[in-house]
Amino acid sequence: MRGSVNVKRSKEGHSVSARNSAPQALPSPTDGWRAHFAERPVLPNSTKLPRSFYLRPTVQVARDLLGKYLVRRYRGKSLAGKIVEAEAYCEGDPASHSYRGKTKRNEVMYWKGGHFYVYFTYGMHFCANVVTGKEGVGEAVLIRAVEPINGLEVMTKMRFSRHQSTTHQSPLNITNGPAKFCEAFGIAREQNGTDLLGNEIYILKGEKISPSRIGRSARIGVTNGR
Repeated sequence: MRGSVNVKRSKEGHSVSARNSAPQALPSPTDGWRAHFAERPVLPNSTKLPRSFYLRPTVQVARDLLGKYLVRRYRGKSLAGKIVEAEAYCEGDPASHSYRGKTKRNEVMYWKGGHFYVYFTYGMHFCANVVTGKEGVGEAVLIRAVEPINGLEVMTKMRFSRHQSTTHQSPLNITNGPAKFCEAFGIAREQNGTDLLGNEIYILKGEKISPSRIGRSARIGVTNGR
């Protein structure tokens, strides 16, 4: 991940990411990891994104989400990460959950933009999406990766403590995938339908990413519609 953001695009779907031109060298394990990923408190004057941000075209929202701070209030703590990779799923996209119409599973995709659509996949993982556009459209942006900002210790425990020791785990491996992100942030079925204008999960304005740092590619793991 190394502080990168990605947007990817194809004929029907789009995936985007942003990356630094000169990635930093990583320090040695344990204390070095913590020093490299020193927590950066989310500024109290950071502004929550308004509903109008999410009601725009899905591909535009995907690009503009890069650099924004996603915040999750979890058991009295604030977990935060900078969005660095996202994928757009538009109406008529064969790879989209809404391609065959509205169902009980994808109902939240048809809500007004600015809600969280969370689904269970492969019988073991959750993935989280930001619903976009007007009510009834059925479009969303998948959050593929974030860069940890706040709550690194909590994220590490959420990701690894149930399975293995957290001592030598790299922060680069905590939230660099859609399922990893959900596990680290404690996002599951209960968060499906969360209003991003509320106080449980929300997105702040964060950082502006230069267009020169935004890359596009085919979506990962998508063969139908790419």
